[in-house]
Amino acid sequence: DATTGARARLKLWLLVLALIVASVALPVVQLVVMKMLPFDNKSEFQVVLDMPVGTPVEETARVLREIGAHLSAVEEVTDWQAYAGTASPINFNGLVRQYYLRSAPEQGDVQVNLVDKAHRSRQSHEIAVSVREAVMEIGRRNGGNAKVVEVPPGPPVLSPIVAEIYGPDYAGQIEVARRVRAAFEGTADIVGVDDSVDEAAPKLLLRVDQAKAARLGVAQADIVEVVRLGLAGENVTPVHGGDNKYEIPVRIQLPSTRQSDVAHLLSMKVRARNGQLVAVGELVEVRETAREQVIYRKDLLPVVYVTGDMGGTLDSPLYGMFDIRSKVADLALDGAPGLAGTLGEWFIRPPPDPYAGYSIKWDGEWKVTYETFRDMGAAYAVGLILIYLLVVAQFKSYLVPLVIMAPIPLTIIGVMPGHAMFGAQFTATSMIGMIALAGIIVRNSILLVDFVNQQVREGVDFAEAVIRAAAVRAKPIGLTGLAAMIGAIFILDDPIFNGLALSLIFGVFVSTVLTLVVIPVLYFAAMRKRLAQLTGESE
Repeated sequence: DATTGARARLKLWLLVLALIVASVALPVVQLVVMKMLPFDNKSEFQVVLDMPVGTPVEETARVLREIGAHLSAVEEVTDWQAYAGTASPINFNGLVRQYYLRSAPEQGDVQVNLVDKAHRSRQSHEIAVSVREAVMEIGRRNGGNAKVVEVPPGPPVLSPIVAEIYGPDYAGQIEVARRVRAAFEGTADIVGVDDSVDEAAPKLLLRVDQAKAARLGVAQADIVEVVRLGLAGENVTPVHGGDNKYEIPVRIQLPSTRQSDVAHLLSMKVRARNGQLVAVGELVEVRETAREQVIYRKDLLPVVYVTGDMGGTLDSPLYGMFDIRSKVADLALDGAPGLAGTLGEWFIRPPPDPYAGYSIKWDGEWKVTYETFRDMGAAYAVGLILIYLLVVAQFKSYLVPLVIMAPIPLTIIGVMPGHAMFGAQFTATSMIGMIALAGIIVRNSILLVDFVNQQVREGVDFAEAVIRAAAVRAKPIGLTGLAAMIGAIFILDDPIFNGLALSLIFGVFVSTVLTLVVIPVLYFAAMRKRLAQLTGESE
C-alpha cells in the first residue's frame, strides 16, 4: 500500500531526526562534557608557589616545606623536591609557561613524584584534585598563592583559562584586569586564579652624597664595593689542604639574617683616604621608591593576563570560560579614571585596533580546542567529499551516493549517548572515532545497495530485492561491525583514547542497526520511480 508505506517512512524519518536532535542536545545540557583531551595518568605533578614580592627566600622555602609535608602524607606520593628562589628542571609544562624564569626569592615550586600507575588505583588527576584545596589553603594562610599544576596531555598552554586584556593605557589594562579577576574568583568551580600584574613593593635606593664623599676622600667605587660585599659576598681566599680535590673558597658576606635589614648594611665601614673608617650610612642618602613592574607583551602589544583553572564535576575549562564570560560580556568600565564605555570581547583573534578601547581576548585551552575541532571538522568534510566522488564513480549516479552516505549522521545517535552512559568527555579522540565511522558506515551501505542492484539485474522485483538485501546482508554486516566493536574494547580503559573507543563501539552498534533499516527504506523511496536507470545499467 503506497499510502501506508509513505506514512510509515515519514514516521521513521521523524524518529531518526528526533534521535539526532536529542543526541546533539546532550552537550548543551552538559550530560556530555566537551574537552580538548582528558588528563593522562602521569607519574608526577607540580605545585607552583608565588609569595608576596620581597619575601625572603628562607620564608619561601619554609612554605614549600609545609606543602611538602602535607603531600608526604598522601599514600601515592613517593617523594618530592622543593625549589625556592631558583627554577626547577624544565618540563613539558614549563615550555610555554616559562617556568625557567622563576628565579625570584618569592617564587618556588614543588615537583611531586607518584608511584607507578600499576601500583595505584587512583589516576594522577584524581590525586592532584584531592590535594588541591589543602595546598591552596597553605598558600593563602602564609600570604601566598599556591597552584597545583598537572602535565597537560596535549599542547601546553599558559593556563587552561586565559583572558588577555588589551587597551590604550597600561594602567587602565591593570584596572580592567582587576575587575576581570574578580569575575574569575566569583565564578563557581574556578580555581588557581592569578594574573600577570606584579604587586606593588617598595625599593630602597642608596644614592651616594658625592660632595661629602669627596670631602672625606672616599671613592664612590669603594662605597659600591662595600655594599656589594655585604649583599652578595665575595670569595677572598681559598682554603689550602692536601686532602681536598678542589679548593674550598672562603666567602665574606653579611649573615642572611642581617641582609634584610638596611640598618646593618648602612653600618658597614669604608676606609677614607686618611685611613679613617666611615660608616656607609654617612655617605649615602636612602630613598624609598617603588619596584619596577614587568610589562608583558604579545605580538609587540602590551597585555595583562588573567588566568585560572576549572575544578568541580565538569572539569572542562570551556564551560568555566563561558560561565565567566556571562559576567564580563559588555562589562561597564565606568568608575575609574580614564575608563569609559564597555569591555570589548574577542575569541579567535586579538582586537584589530587594541588602542581604540579596552577589550578581552580569550585564550588557553579554548583556542587549542577551537583550532583542533575546526581542523578536524575540515578534514571530516574533505573526507566526505572524497567518499562521495568515489561512490559517484562506482555507481555512475549523483543520487545514489547521497543515499549511501545518508546514514553517516546516524553515528551521532550512538556516539553521544555512549559518552553520556559512561560519564566520559567528548574529546579530540572521540572526533577521530566519528571520522573513522564514516568509512565503516559507507561500506555497509554500499554492500546493501550493490546487492539490491544485482538482484534487480537478475529480474527480481525491486521491492523484493530491497527486502532480500536487508535479510541476506544483515549477518556479514553485523559480524564486521561486531569485530570493530571488539577491537575497540581493548582501548576502553585508556584515559586518552577512551573517547575513540566509545565512539567506535556505540557508533558502530547504533549505526549498523539503523543502516539495515534506513538504507533499504531510503533507497526504495529514492529509486522506485527510477527503475529504468537500474535496468539501463545492466544492459
